[in-house]
Parts: sequence; C-alpha cells; structure tokens
Amino acid sequence: MQRGGVPSGRAGPAPRYDAAMRRLVVFDLDGTLVDSRQDLAASANDVLAAFGAQPLPVDQVTCLVGDGARALVERALARAGVSADVDAALAHFQKRYSARMLETTRPYDGIDDALRAIGTSARLAVLTNKPLAPAVAVVEAFGWTGLLDGMIGGDGVHGRKPSPAGLRALMAAAGASAARTTLVGDSMVDVRTARAAGVAMCVAGWGFGRDRGDLELGGEEVVAGAPGDLPRLLADRP
Repeated sequence: MQRGGVPSGRAGPAPRYDAAMRRLVVFDLDGTLVDSRQDLAASANDVLAAFGAQPLPVDQVTCLVGDGARALVERALARAGVSADVDAALAHFQKRYSARMLETTRPYDGIDDALRAIGTSARLAVLTNKPLAPAVAVVEAFGWTGLLDGMIGGDGVHGRKPSPAGLRALMAAAGASAARTTLVGDSMVDVRTARAAGVAMCVAGWGFGRDRGDLELGGEEVVAGAPGDLPRLLADRP
C-alpha cells in the first residue's frame, strides 16, 4: 500500500459487480469504526507532560480530534496554554501513539458484523485524516484488510478531509459514481466531505461528533443510532 494511497484491491475473489452496478460505502475510522479516544488522549497528554503541562480530560481531547495528528497536537498545546515547537511535539506524539495505539482502541460494538454484512452487496473503503501507517495498523489489527477495496490516509497526495479529493480517488478506483457512493462518518468534517463530493452521507451517531456537539445537518443525511443499524439503512440507499 502506498503512502496515503489506494491499495491494489481486495484480497480474494474477483469483483462481484459490473461497473454499472457498483455501490461503494466509505467509512471514517476514528469515532466511526473504532473508539480510540483513550489512546489518543493518553498520547496527547504525554506530549503535554513533556512540556511541563497538566493533562487534559479525555473528553476535551476527543473534541480536538478530526483534522489529523498535527492539528490534534496544535490544539492540545493551545488548550493547555503551552508554547512549543509543533514539529517536535508532533514527533513526540507520533512516537508515543505508535507504541500504544491498540492498548484500549477497539471497534464499536456491532461494527465488525456491520462491515461484513454491508460487504456482501457493496464495496468498502476507509477515508481517514489519520496518517496512513497507523490507520493501516488499526485496520489490520481488527481483521478488516481483506474487506476493503481502498484506504486513504490524511498524509498523502489527496490532502485531508473535508477536501473531497481522497473520496473521489476511492470512487474512481472502485468504479463507483457519486450516486452510488455513501460516506459514513461521525463529524462535520465528514459531512462537509460528502457534500463537497456530492455523495450520500450517513452520520455515525455513536461517535466523537456526538461528544463535540458540532453537527449541523441539513436534513438530507441519514443518521444511524448504532452500528447495527447500518446494514439496513445503507441497503435503503439508492
């Protein structure tokens, strides 16, 4: 898999759909597929401790997640009132997070079953603002690599959400039109990405966005209350 790019394809049998009928469901990672708040908060607080600052509560760190690792570090430093070299702080965060990213991170209850059910009638992909290497490590840890046709991280050539470039690259690789694509995510970053790409949006109501309270929906979105709702809700999409 190339850095920030799209893997060559799903392991296993040849694609099951002809080009006219392909349907694509693209998932955000943190706050949608996995609950990673404890590991992210602990790593951010390691950075603050290195600069002599007090730790932030987990719920405060959760509210800073969504625009990539650098943005998380910058926001944590600002929230704690720390003036520090961001590059050095980011390097410290990446080192600490790499060492503990799977200590407490787990799939949300019902996500694994939902992915496998949706994958029987649609292609699956992941679009995350997390750097690709740790995103791949998380996906591999939970046995989802073979379910995915593509995966793009926030450190590649497509930039980060809410730019639609990564989503459009996944659509092109899967041969899926905007009318046949749904983005599943928990935040306004995801909502804006879906709008920019002209695809359907399904809001993960259990994720970090609920804690941030910043979701401003227009009425055209579908809201899933739990992962177990996803197969039914997505089956109802065109």
